[in-house]
Amino acid sequence: MKWLVLPSIFLGLAMLLTLAGPPAAAPTAPMRDPGMERPSHHTDTGFRNPWPGSSPEHGFKEFFKWRRTRKDGTRPRYGEVVNTLPLREPRWEIINAPGGRLVVTWLGHAAFLIQMDGLNILTDPNFSERASPVQFAGPRRVTPLPVEPDRLPPIDVVVISHNHYDHLDKGTVRRLGNGPTWYVPLGLKGWFARQGVTRVVELDWWDRVDLKAGREIICVPAKHFSSRTLWDRNETLWAGWVLASPDHRVYFAGDTGYSQHFADIGERAGPLDLALLPIGAYNPEWFMSSVHITPDQAVQAHRDLSARRTIGMHWGTFILTDEPFLEPPRRLRESAARAGLSAEEVLVMEHGETLVLP
Repeated sequence: MKWLVLPSIFLGLAMLLTLAGPPAAAPTAPMRDPGMERPSHHTDTGFRNPWPGSSPEHGFKEFFKWRRTRKDGTRPRYGEVVNTLPLREPRWEIINAPGGRLVVTWLGHAAFLIQMDGLNILTDPNFSERASPVQFAGPRRVTPLPVEPDRLPPIDVVVISHNHYDHLDKGTVRRLGNGPTWYVPLGLKGWFARQGVTRVVELDWWDRVDLKAGREIICVPAKHFSSRTLWDRNETLWAGWVLASPDHRVYFAGDTGYSQHFADIGERAGPLDLALLPIGAYNPEWFMSSVHITPDQAVQAHRDLSARRTIGMHWGTFILTDEPFLEPPRRLRESAARAGLSAEEVLVMEHGETLVLP
């Protein structure tokens, strides 16, 4: 059985880097203009969550406590849930001719194809089999990628929320290459350059980039953290994104815990036609609550944002934490119903499903 040891080590490492991160190291501080007041989320060693009461992200000690105290049978088993969720055929006739409509296709996890006002936009694309630093161990897809990437229309823009392996996949980045323009949080441009990708725009929270015809991209706060190795804790920033045009406004949250930032985004970057909010990877809550929201908190975030519609994401693709496999969408629907919200206001999609939003 010794041959199982090395894959187990890589699996634990992948989970740790994806969800909790290693103990903080001493990264290089971001460059700032002399005399400029430092933003509250910047520190001498990188970045932080600035909101009152933000607890530090957990590290090795808490990670192993979680693994040690986990009850048998609580975590979904790969063999029991693989391929259990339906795949929908994307509506290619709409994707290939979206016109002036807002068209959203879920590619699984945090990856969406968003088509608005002549732009084809991807969020946190991951086309690989695993969310891991290696492709022979680590969280594996339980629901297949619902599209062949080559069938997607030419991509104009990709937004990346942070550098964890389920949101920033090296194979996918190299595959898309310099075709689209990549918008990333502070500190990630160098990583992309090492992959041979140079069409990269690096932004801080509340930075805006004007595109043509009144369209813009806004980098907005998130309550999370970053780490891709054992020595780069919080060296790069994490963020959400608002994609705005004269006709549509979409918020993509990436990964985030709950805080005041949702209300701030709704006030400063709204009104929002659509919010894409994570609803999975929250159990055990004592371990995950500082960096991931629950489905109930997603409903509260929907209200804080004053969004017209919210779609739940970040569930049903990789087994990352201990909640039952189908609990996130069920819990989201139940919480939304208790809040008096309809199934059109707060919803979930099937993998590959295409929605046309008015």
